[in-house]
Amino acid sequence: MQRCGVEEVATALNSEDVTLILALRDSEDNDVMNLCELAQSKGIPVREGSKSDLWRMARSNEGDDPPGILALVGREPNASIEQVLSAGGLAWLLAGARYPVNIGFTIRTAEVSGADAVFVDCDLNHDERKAAVRTSMKAHRFMPVHWVDGDDLVAQARKAGFRIIALEDSGDTAPCDEDLTGNVLLIVGGEHDGISDSILSVSDSVIRVPMAGFVPSYNLQAPMAIVSAEALRQRSASAD
Repeated sequence: MQRCGVEEVATALNSEDVTLILALRDSEDNDVMNLCELAQSKGIPVREGSKSDLWRMARSNEGDDPPGILALVGREPNASIEQVLSAGGLAWLLAGARYPVNIGFTIRTAEVSGADAVFVDCDLNHDERKAAVRTSMKAHRFMPVHWVDGDDLVAQARKAGFRIIALEDSGDTAPCDEDLTGNVLLIVGGEHDGISDSILSVSDSVIRVPMAGFVPSYNLQAPMAIVSAEALRQRSASAD
């Protein structure tokens, strides 16, 4: 997803589907400037960021100095629902979450773990959606985020060839025992009501993150983070 530094970005611009360039603002590095010009000649958007921005976003840094340029590969932030499903990959559906902070954190988790898109089925007003976007660190700049009807989205994803995998306490499969490669729609439910019966009934598998304490469940973000990390591990291994 991310290509980091001059060498990787140069290679990506010649051989991969680069959809966005992020460069250090006011960079005087000739290699960085040349790569930005090459990207623009190909019609690829180029955005600028501060040293702090690139340091926080870069996959790797050398001490206090971030790479002067980053590239987003294989993920079009402005892709439509139809384009996301046609391209395939791994997407998340947040089905029924209520709290903007939780929604924002889950979107952020999906982006940083390499998901191809997030679909959100939540009843939020305009201000609450803005709060969710802020909490996500504006992850929609780098990944498609769509507000949808959950049941309709599941039906569309199944028709497009996605496996439907839910995360719910009623599950009997551990994350590490589930195949999370290929075209997968992962679903987490709301904080109080979980995933609806209508979605659970059409799921191909239900994952349960183990628990050992007394409180009823994890916070919404915790199981999603666990499964996101496992999906990234599996998908990275299968790509090698």
